[in-house]
Amino acid sequence: MPEYTYVAQDADGKEKKGNVVADTPQNAVELVSAEGLIVLSVKEANILNKELSITFGRLVKPRDLSVFCRQFVSMLSSGVTVIAALDMLSNQTENKYMAKALREVQADIMKGETLADAMGRHKKIFPEIMVSMVRAGEASGKLEIAFERMSEHFEKAAATEGMVRKAAMYPIIVAIVAIVVSVFMLVKVVPSYMEMFDSMDMELPGITKAVIALSDFIVGYWYIILIVIILLVVAIRAFKATEQGKMFFSNLAIKLPLIGTLNVKTACSLFARTLSTLIYSGLPLVEALDIVADTLTNYVYRKAVKKAADDVAQGIPLSVTLKKTKLFPPMVDYMIEIGENTGELEEMLEKLADYYDEEVKMTTETVMAALEPMVILVMAALVGILIAAVMSPMIAMYQQMGNM
Repeated sequence: MPEYTYVAQDADGKEKKGNVVADTPQNAVELVSAEGLIVLSVKEANILNKELSITFGRLVKPRDLSVFCRQFVSMLSSGVTVIAALDMLSNQTENKYMAKALREVQADIMKGETLADAMGRHKKIFPEIMVSMVRAGEASGKLEIAFERMSEHFEKAAATEGMVRKAAMYPIIVAIVAIVVSVFMLVKVVPSYMEMFDSMDMELPGITKAVIALSDFIVGYWYIILIVIILLVVAIRAFKATEQGKMFFSNLAIKLPLIGTLNVKTACSLFARTLSTLIYSGLPLVEALDIVADTLTNYVYRKAVKKAADDVAQGIPLSVTLKKTKLFPPMVDYMIEIGENTGELEEMLEKLADYYDEEVKMTTETVMAALEPMVILVMAALVGILIAAVMSPMIAMYQQMGNM
C-alpha cells in the first residue's frame, strides 16, 4: 500500500506531521481523523518526505515484542477493541518500524482481515511464532491468553539474549582496544624511534628488528593489508552463506571451549521454551517443531529439529529422534521422554526452559570470569612486546655508556 505524508492539528491547535499507510488519500484522511486530528493536507510520500528505513540488525527486539504483548493484553482485558488497542499502541510505541506495522495491521483488520493474517504480512516485525500463537488464540477464543503467554516468552528470550550478549561484549571491546593500541604504537610510536635506532652503532635485538619490520610493512603497505582484510571478510561471508559454511561455523560455535557450552545451553533453552509456548497454543507437534527450527540461530540445531519434525510425522517419538542427533544433553532427552509418557510434554518443556535459563546465567558468569583475565593477559602481552622492542635498545645503549 502507498504511504502518505500528512499535516494535521490536534485539539489544542498544535501542528502534527507524520506518515500513514492507506489505499487512497481519502482513506489516509479517515485514518488520521480517527486519531482525533484535523487534517490540513495529505500527499503521497516521496524520497524527500518519506520516513527513512535504514536499519542495522533486527527491526524489533524481543524486549519490544514483550512490552507490546503486555500492553495489548492490558487493553483487551479492559474491554478495549483490537482496532482501538492497535491505534493506541501505534501512537505510543517508540519503535517507528513497529508503529508503522501496527498502523498497517489496523488498516487490514478494518478491511475484514484477521489479526493473524494482518500480522503475517510483516515478517520482519512479527516472528512466525507470534503469528501462529495469534492464529491459534483467535481460533480458540483465547487471544488474551495467547498474548500473555507470548509476553512471558519474549521477556525470557530477551533476558537470555542479554546475558549472552553481555558475555560477548567485554572480550570484543578489549580486543578492539588492544588492536587499536598496537596499531597506534606500530604506526606512530615505533617510527619516531627509528632514527635514533639507526644512529646507534650497535646490533639491535631480534625483537626490535621484528617490530620495526612489521611497522615498516604496515606504514608502507597499509592499503594491501586493508584490501586483504576486505577480501577475507567477503570470502568468509560468502562461505557462511553456503551449506558447508553454515555447518562449519555452527559446529565450531558449539565446540569452542567455554563458548561452546554456553551456545549449547542457549540453544536448549530457546528450543524448550519456544516449543512449550507453541504446544500450549494448541499447535500440532510437527508444525510446532518446524516453527521452532526456524527460530534457532545455530544451523546444526536447526537441521536437527527439522529432521525431528519429519521423524515425528512418521510416528517416531520426539525423545528418540532428539537422542539420535547427539546434540542435546541427556537431560533434554530424559525430560521430554517423561513428558511424552505422562502426557505432560508442555510442562516438562517449560521446566527444561527454566532449568537451562538458569544454566545459561551461571555459564555466562563462568565464561566472563574465565575470559576477563585471559583477555587482559593477551592485551598485556601485545603491549609488552611493543614496549620491550622499544626499550631494549635504549637499555642496551645505557649499559654500554655505563661500561665506558
